[in-house]
Amino acid sequence: MAVLADSDTRWKWGALTANRIAPADADIRLDGHLLRGRATPTARQLEEVGVRADSLREVTAAEFLRAMDPQEYDVVVLALVGGAVQAMLHGLSYAWQGCARRPVVVTGYVGVVYEKLADGLLLRHGADLVLANSRQDAERFTAVYEGVGADASSVTEVALPFLGGAVRTQDGDPYTVVFAAQPSVPESRTDRAYLLDRLVRHARLHPEREVLLKLRSRPGEHTTHIEEQPYQRLAERVPGGTPANFRLVYGHMGEVLDRTDLLVTVSSTAALESLHRRIPTVLLTDLGVRESLGNHHFVGSGCLASWNQLDDGHLPAPDEDWVARQGVAPGGTSPTGAGNGSYETAFDTARARIAALRGQDELPALAPYYTPVTAPGYLPGILARHHLGPDGGPLPGAPAADRTPGPVRQIVRRAARGAYRHGVQRVAPVIRRMGEL
Repeated sequence: MAVLADSDTRWKWGALTANRIAPADADIRLDGHLLRGRATPTARQLEEVGVRADSLREVTAAEFLRAMDPQEYDVVVLALVGGAVQAMLHGLSYAWQGCARRPVVVTGYVGVVYEKLADGLLLRHGADLVLANSRQDAERFTAVYEGVGADASSVTEVALPFLGGAVRTQDGDPYTVVFAAQPSVPESRTDRAYLLDRLVRHARLHPEREVLLKLRSRPGEHTTHIEEQPYQRLAERVPGGTPANFRLVYGHMGEVLDRTDLLVTVSSTAALESLHRRIPTVLLTDLGVRESLGNHHFVGSGCLASWNQLDDGHLPAPDEDWVARQGVAPGGTSPTGAGNGSYETAFDTARARIAALRGQDELPALAPYYTPVTAPGYLPGILARHHLGPDGGPLPGAPAADRTPGPVRQIVRRAARGAYRHGVQRVAPVIRRMGEL
């Protein structure tokens, strides 16, 4: 199997998905490819994700397409942002022209799909399997494809591949409250400072509790989204400093959840991991219930609450029907055709579909909905960003080194990436504030 990912979170999703959809009794080789860009994960981020591959290297789009020998791989997982998925689908279609056999191509979403539903889905159309993380998502995905007259047979219901861990049975000692931060939700400095202030205030109100701020990345690192206002920087400016029972933590989310008694967030996918373990979970309403925040996705969950309510000891109870529709209940309602409804069977349908496709003498060419005929003003720009022409073939001069870059080139690349991140996190906010004066 091969996985192409463009950030730490997508690498985690892609690699774990590859393991989940692999035949149970097969000895699978996993080759990882990290698409070079602003969010290419650092060594520390990869170590924190904790997912291993037999090989792992950074590549350009052209390098990846050249490496995808149709005789070498059975399955290719595209764990990318929508535009990159679309570009790779066209690039692979071009590269595999005339091949009687080719790999099965799989794609999907890292977590909650709360924005750009139609745009993101149509950019993923053309893969053999478009994975939906819940029954609700499968219904929504199918409706979008059928609504534009596209083939919806690729939509395959599964679950998030990183759910698991022990189900919470009782409160820990000390009682631990975890706020799962997100890189870009909320986005403004004012809103992020407000959330940090409320978290610190909760720690001061409840000195018997351990209050943790779970961060996705360290300053200077990027994940799926750009973080212009890191909580680490804001925490340094808390008046009077932070209380002794308040800490910043990093690391694997599953390990943090092992000691969590209450998970609080705005709209992080960590909420689904927490609900899967039966940990009391809160989606904050302090900044409103808004599409731009993503917490609107949790309407009906029974988990919406404010810091005022939490400070007073309120614990919301999740709606079991809602939870089951999200595919996160350990023994919840089964995905379509997925056996007895347990999480362990959630990927059975996907494995069966892949086996059926692999059993065919010849697979049809990849056929994305977007083509030069259906989207002549949109598709060429998407392909060009990855140095591909309108037919999916490489453009002249596309970057595609045949060997590992030398030490000087690696140093220059790291310096350029660091300068970009410094500009995003330090320079851009200053310029924006100056423009608002």
